[in-house]
Amino acid sequence: MTSSAPSKAVAPAPAALDKEAHKPSNFLRQIIEKDLAEGTYASRRWGGSPGDAAHHASGPLDPAKVRLRFPPEPNGYLHVGHAKSICLNFGLARDYGGVCHLRFDDTNPEKEDTEYVDSIKDAVHWLGFDWNNHGETNLYQASDYFDFMYRAAEYLIGAGHAYVDEQTAEEMRLSRGDFVKPGTDSPFRSRTPAENLARFREMRDGQLPDGAAVLRARIDMASPNINLRDPAIYRIRRAHHHNTGDKWCIYPMYTFAHPIEDALEQITHSICTLEFEDQRPFYDWLLDRLAEGGLIATPHPHQYEFARLNLTYVLTSKRKLAQLVNERKVSGWDDPRMPTIVGLRRRGYTPEAIQLFAERIGVTKSDSWIDYSTLEGCLREKLELTAHRGMAVLNPVKLVLTNWDDVMGTGHLEPCTLPALPHPAEGTESPVRHFTIGKEVWIEREDYEEVPPKGYKRLFPGNKVRLKGGYIIECTGATKDSDGKITEVLATVVPDTKSGTPGADSVKVKAAITWVGVADGMEAEVRMYDRLFLDAQPDAGGKDFIESLNPNSLKVVTAIVEPSLANAKADDKFQFERHGYFVADCKDHQAGKPVFNLAVGLKDSWGK
Repeated sequence: MTSSAPSKAVAPAPAALDKEAHKPSNFLRQIIEKDLAEGTYASRRWGGSPGDAAHHASGPLDPAKVRLRFPPEPNGYLHVGHAKSICLNFGLARDYGGVCHLRFDDTNPEKEDTEYVDSIKDAVHWLGFDWNNHGETNLYQASDYFDFMYRAAEYLIGAGHAYVDEQTAEEMRLSRGDFVKPGTDSPFRSRTPAENLARFREMRDGQLPDGAAVLRARIDMASPNINLRDPAIYRIRRAHHHNTGDKWCIYPMYTFAHPIEDALEQITHSICTLEFEDQRPFYDWLLDRLAEGGLIATPHPHQYEFARLNLTYVLTSKRKLAQLVNERKVSGWDDPRMPTIVGLRRRGYTPEAIQLFAERIGVTKSDSWIDYSTLEGCLREKLELTAHRGMAVLNPVKLVLTNWDDVMGTGHLEPCTLPALPHPAEGTESPVRHFTIGKEVWIEREDYEEVPPKGYKRLFPGNKVRLKGGYIIECTGATKDSDGKITEVLATVVPDTKSGTPGADSVKVKAAITWVGVADGMEAEVRMYDRLFLDAQPDAGGKDFIESLNPNSLKVVTAIVEPSLANAKADDKFQFERHGYFVADCKDHQAGKPVFNLAVGLKDSWGK
């Protein structure tokens, strides 16, 4: 078996051709297309649920052309790297007439919890994928296979392929050798199958303390691949398991459990990240032995590896992300600065943006770094056509139109409108935003300069600008407090210049500024998020990632927003004109007390 793309492309099956005409190719697609064209798995049978060789032999030909799986361990919240894997596995299954299983690799009882199980299921669904196929629910737990794993272990012992080792952990480490020195045999390696079986059953029955013994595969202590030097496949661990309770006091090692899980589920293409490449020989060795004994169906699964996601300014270590949460460097797993799926979702990312990101970065065999701006660009691209527009003033100062009462009438409020979507879908009309302009409006403090710098086109004494969607005004100056701070900007309204009226173009101006009316604007809490780290690779080379935390990754301001934004519902997304894309916070936003999170700016300005 090879883990790289074939040297010569093979024509895909007709069904794949139809679906893949617009998809960029990669080595995994080439492998799947080659297997489909050659009928590698065409004779597979499916017993309707995971099972051993006899179970599947009794079933019909598998209706799925390929079977893939997404196998997270339920010991934390999924992050953007997992999102790439979800899109890859479920997407390939969809594109090639197959199915993708969601399997919880819950073989480590001490770190797993049903909270994480629920969050993972929610994340997969939110990203747009499902594990229900052909009338089946392909949702599985590795712990449901513990009985078969134990049976497989006893078979290996009986066939002379496994033995119980009672050396200490340090003795085993020393006898393993290294990259230049071969390992040495354990003194327990020569036990008979009968002796090993009896001792293994004592392990199972709780007659030995934790750490007193392990079951090891008997392969080759001189192998150049250290992973084949009699790896441990079972250990004693007295711990309550969230699914099996206290039934077991011995648990399989991940490297033993993973290939068995794939085999029982009739997985065709087991896609892993590159750190598992060195484990593939053991994966193949184990499945070959179990197939020889008739325990699993053939052809059995093959493992293929791809480069994991390395995203700048981001951590994807669950341990380090947990440290950020536990040390309160962030507000929780769903903090919008976190790279977790729940964090990205709360930040305003959409499933479509993350799917586009996964497709755009592709799949390779080589490690490389993806700039965070690529992810942000995908979100901008998806929100550009869907996010309703609105005006918000983030650093407000009052603008007083001193001649308003004389020109428009005392207390008059003039209704104004603007399209909510400048580029509506073909054949549709944009919804309309309604707001009013009166004598007083809020503008951005930066939109007034008493002495304008060169090229400045907004408000300064004697200059005219348009209030977007409203009138042209002429600035006459400003009032200041005793400290010299601007308290009000003063201007006069130019009559008969309202946007959308015949006189709108009667006066030419070089700038239009955003604003919100004092009469109908509402205060809102706006959380301006930036990248969590200042260092593009915050933990590379053993660096202390805590030291590169960005002290300005969150700034909270009190803004004034137009009425259409004030009526937002949680998770609604908007473009605050000139500022960026924002989302109504899914936790804290409520009627009368709006809270918005900055999802992404209008353009990439990081480091500029």
